[in-house]
Amino acid sequence: MKMLTRTSLSWPWKHNRWENFKLYTTHHEENKTSYSYIVSTNNRITKLAKSGNLDVARHMFDLMPARTVVSWNAMISGYSKWRKYNESLALLSLMHRSNTKTNETTISTTLSACAQSQSLHYGQQIHCLVSKSGLDTFKLVGSALLYFYASCLKIESAKQVFDELIDHNELLWSLMLVGYVQCGLMDEALNVFKKMPKRDVVSWTTLISGYAKSEYGCGKAMELFWWMRGSGEVVPNEFTLDSAVRVCGRLGDFQEGTVIHGILIKCGLELDYSIGGALIEFYCCCEAVDEAKKVYDSIVNPSLNASNMLISGLTSMGKIENAEMVFNTLAEKNTVSYNLMIKGYAICGRVEESKKLFEEMPQKTLVSSNTMISVYSRNSEIDKALKVFEEEKEERNPVTWNSMMSGYVQDDQHEEALRLYMTMRRLSIDCTRSTFSVLFHACSCLGSLQQGQLLHAHLAKTPFVSNVYVGTSLVDMYAKCGSLADAQSSFASISAPNVAAWTALINGHAHHGLGSEAVLLFQHMVEQKIDPNAATFVGVLSACRRLGMVNEGMEFFFSMENIYGVIPTLEHYACVVDLLGMSGLLLEAEEFIRQMPVKADAIIWGSLLSACRFWKNMEVGERVAEKMLCLDPNSTVAYVLMSNIYAGLGKWGEKMDMRKRLKELEVKKDPGCSWIELNCRLHVFSVEDRTHPYCDVIYATLKHLMANANSVVEFDFVCIPILTDKVSFHITCCC
Repeated sequence: MKMLTRTSLSWPWKHNRWENFKLYTTHHEENKTSYSYIVSTNNRITKLAKSGNLDVARHMFDLMPARTVVSWNAMISGYSKWRKYNESLALLSLMHRSNTKTNETTISTTLSACAQSQSLHYGQQIHCLVSKSGLDTFKLVGSALLYFYASCLKIESAKQVFDELIDHNELLWSLMLVGYVQCGLMDEALNVFKKMPKRDVVSWTTLISGYAKSEYGCGKAMELFWWMRGSGEVVPNEFTLDSAVRVCGRLGDFQEGTVIHGILIKCGLELDYSIGGALIEFYCCCEAVDEAKKVYDSIVNPSLNASNMLISGLTSMGKIENAEMVFNTLAEKNTVSYNLMIKGYAICGRVEESKKLFEEMPQKTLVSSNTMISVYSRNSEIDKALKVFEEEKEERNPVTWNSMMSGYVQDDQHEEALRLYMTMRRLSIDCTRSTFSVLFHACSCLGSLQQGQLLHAHLAKTPFVSNVYVGTSLVDMYAKCGSLADAQSSFASISAPNVAAWTALINGHAHHGLGSEAVLLFQHMVEQKIDPNAATFVGVLSACRRLGMVNEGMEFFFSMENIYGVIPTLEHYACVVDLLGMSGLLLEAEEFIRQMPVKADAIIWGSLLSACRFWKNMEVGERVAEKMLCLDPNSTVAYVLMSNIYAGLGKWGEKMDMRKRLKELEVKKDPGCSWIELNCRLHVFSVEDRTHPYCDVIYATLKHLMANANSVVEFDFVCIPILTDKVSFHITCCC
């Protein structure tokens, strides 16, 4: 009975439980079907978005009756991956309006999109959303925030994020380091690096490559590399060694570069494509093109970039035939390959080959046109250079303008270069450091101080005001235009003067007769651990010559090769001959020329003959003149100087003989000239010159002055105005 009762009691219970279970199972199957649909659709959207089928993926996304956060993230990530940043951000806005809750993936993806597209405003709005939702505590979101601000160069905002979240997010150390490096704030980057609790090889490489790319950081980059090696914290990888090799090339440090090459061989990385290119670049920069060729030949199927690097090195060393062989064996060539060969042919004087290769280029680019402007300018074909310049009217970049201005300067059309610059300014074309370097050189050739000062005022409004290359041109311009005080102040404004900047200042002082100051500057430069070059020694030897410092000058000359490894050229020998000759040591100067390891040219003999004229030494002078006439039988300098020597000694018969020979040669000595700068324009005058547009007015004024001088007995000051349609000035004289 109990069994029956239990059975009867239990059955309804089992039956109800089964019914409930069936109902529950049916309901669950329906949800599972709906959920499965969403999951499968999300998977399909993700695959389509990753493969680039964004329109199909978006259509499927729009047809979904219900979406999860994964659905939104899949579509947003797809847009971001294929650089559709506007669509990605627009979808985030739609997601926010539909009240779908974002997660850390949503935020990090859209912040990355803002970083890539430099969308500062949108990124800041997302930051507000993050702050309200508390998602910044997620490491992924905090890292994305810092990366966003650093990419937008808002380094202060990035630092604020770093300070707020660093206690809970150790990933921010590396990102903050990268941010400072991207902004070029290397001191701050180094400070973060030193404080990092753990430094991996990526952190070391980031800092080393950052210094390597900075203008004056190559030395620091190598210091960090050897610190890394000595610390034993990490082992350098191929990217670290790549940066180190390239730095050695920029520094021209052959010894350290070969040591790193040995490390690469030991690590088995020397055949890596990128490393191979870096080694070729290093050896080419150190002018060891034979070693570069060995590296190139050891690479199986070298990349086009490596081939171009070798061609560049060979052409820069004048080995155009070797470069031609590499170029002709290339299976594929790009515009860089063609441009390098075009430039190489031009440097070696094979201009026709440059032109031919330019015409053969399958696709000409703006870079090719810029190169040809330089090629034509080098060959004094300025009209053809101008034609190429005009053909690129719609595509010109600052390099195009700089090339054309440089061409005008090379062709001695300095005023045309300045006019082109004014056109460039009217069209709001951005200037580069090369723009100012070229124009300051034009002003120095013209001797136009006013134009140089105007350009300096323009320079002061640009980021190049402390640039060493521009600063060197500025120092040179002021020195050659007679304003040594401005040259000194310009030198002081250079952030890190190099040997060229010091040389410009030394030469300026020497040119102005301030030999002692020039020698003192040389000593200061050496104290700054900057090694002098060949041009520096020309300046310091000239300074010694002006002061008659024979012993000091000879010490400088012999120190060139013995201490600094600078091989003397004919220009240095000419300076020494001038130094000895003008100090009255004519026989010593003559003996010095005989012992020279190179054959003396007409300039060196002419320098000694000029000294003979100064000291009225006929005996040495005649021997020197004979040498000069052997080199050039039509040398007017030899005849004129010997004529002056004979006249100084009262040997009128010999003097007349020299003058007679000069007349037989039917040559004329270039007349001297003087000039005045007025309203930023130079007016040049010489004896009996009638080429000036206002010569009639000028001669009439001079005639009037002479009449006053001859007729007035008492001293009086006369102020005579000269008025023309373009020029207005006064001449004041004492008569």
